[in-house]
Amino acid sequence: MPSHDFRGPRLYVDAPLAQDARVPLDSDQSNYLGNVLRLAAGSPILAFNGRDGEWQAAIEGRKRPDGLVILQQTRPQDQLPDLAYVFAPLKHARLDYMVQKAVEMGAGTLQPVLTRFTQASRVNTERMRANVVEAAEQCGILSIAAVMEPVPLDRFLSQRAPDRLLVFCDEAAEVENPIQSLQRAREAEPEDQIGIDVLIGPEGGFAEEERTLLLRQPKILRLALGPRIMRADTAAVAALALIQAVLGDWGGGAGEAAAPRQR
Repeated sequence: MPSHDFRGPRLYVDAPLAQDARVPLDSDQSNYLGNVLRLAAGSPILAFNGRDGEWQAAIEGRKRPDGLVILQQTRPQDQLPDLAYVFAPLKHARLDYMVQKAVEMGAGTLQPVLTRFTQASRVNTERMRANVVEAAEQCGILSIAAVMEPVPLDRFLSQRAPDRLLVFCDEAAEVENPIQSLQRAREAEPEDQIGIDVLIGPEGGFAEEERTLLLRQPKILRLALGPRIMRADTAAVAALALIQAVLGDWGGGAGEAAAPRQR
């Protein structure tokens, strides 16, 4: 367990951070600090921007919080794993949940893809980004996952780098031990492998022509997530946990970001 202060409030700010810098707060941040958390001038807070690490700061302002003064760095900047979570969008609250959990699991990129059976016709990427920031603030995460604009599945497959491993979570795959399947993939990869794409389909599953297209990808691991059919948001958590445990940074060798934590 990392020895950082996760009990104090953390705030994402889109401004350079350095000792003695002053950072203005927007109205939402001011309301959050002053009216929700009931913090006043001089109260300590942790600030991060996804680029300059995490910093101890103090609130400034007479009647309400209107800025931060940056005091000293508490943690240097880290880097997210080269792990892209590729998914068919869900509706409303379930999409919010899935985005938050993907961030907590260490995904570095969130890529919505549109499939034949995708139920959500519109994707609010600004809302996704807000959920990314909220999850990072609450869970001590220093880097902000990239949120990509939605693209059709076939376009994503045609544009992705062929040397990345594609973990295709397929409910129609033969049920095998997923940990053993991932371990075999790890043994077949060089130590400096270039990234992983984890694909979760829509609630209605993949169409046969989509499955055929996927299975033609050059570096693909077709993975069953056990004998039960999961909801898409549940499958996201299960798949990312398996991949982080076997191929990702949960082994403890990738630094402090490897240590999961409960809230």
